[in-house]
Amino acid sequence: MAKIEAVFFDVGEILVDETREYGTWADWLGVPRHTFSAVFGAIVAQGKDYRETFQVFRPGFDLTEERERRAAAGQPESFGEDDLYPDARPCFQQLRESGLRVGLAGNQTSRAEGILKALDLPVDVIGTSDGWGVEKPSPAFFDRVIREAGVAADSVLYVGDRLDNDIRPAQQAGIATALIRRGPWGHILRMPEVEDRCLFTLDGLDTLPAGVAEHNAQAG
Repeated sequence: MAKIEAVFFDVGEILVDETREYGTWADWLGVPRHTFSAVFGAIVAQGKDYRETFQVFRPGFDLTEERERRAAAGQPESFGEDDLYPDARPCFQQLRESGLRVGLAGNQTSRAEGILKALDLPVDVIGTSDGWGVEKPSPAFFDRVIREAGVAADSVLYVGDRLDNDIRPAQQAGIATALIRRGPWGHILRMPEVEDRCLFTLDGLDTLPAGVAEHNAQAG
């Protein structure tokens, strides 16, 4: 059992509460937010790509193109301090104070990467799919996580909410994993064989620093 020396976190529903942002997409589509959320959940439950939600309401919808249209209309995708889960900053800070390397690594746009950097989070690394040129669940994404961590794969802990996109590919790369049950995927998806291999299963980030400390004490 290896000690955890670096902890990397997904962004959506780990650091950022995406409730408001998906609400703005419903508004952009002219769809009631409750209806959009219900269809989104149904798409997730069927194991489909979340982007198919947009196709239900507007067949042929191109997310990249619509992001550009929103930006041109002065309504770009955005998030800020008020959208961060309150347990995220303290968790990152405590882990760093324990001597661990802390990073963010998620499927995010270059715009989101800029916002993350501007938030002055207590992390050592901020990596996004746009910036790295590779996205989850590609093995190359998690190879990059390991390189950025600077330690052996089994000394890296990756924290995610999606068993399919975060946890399973991280495990396949030899990385230790923590599943957090919040957001649509965290509550809907179930993969027992993947969940059982998680080092931690969390309802929030507040207990993670102590859990890592206990694990490392036992790893001796």
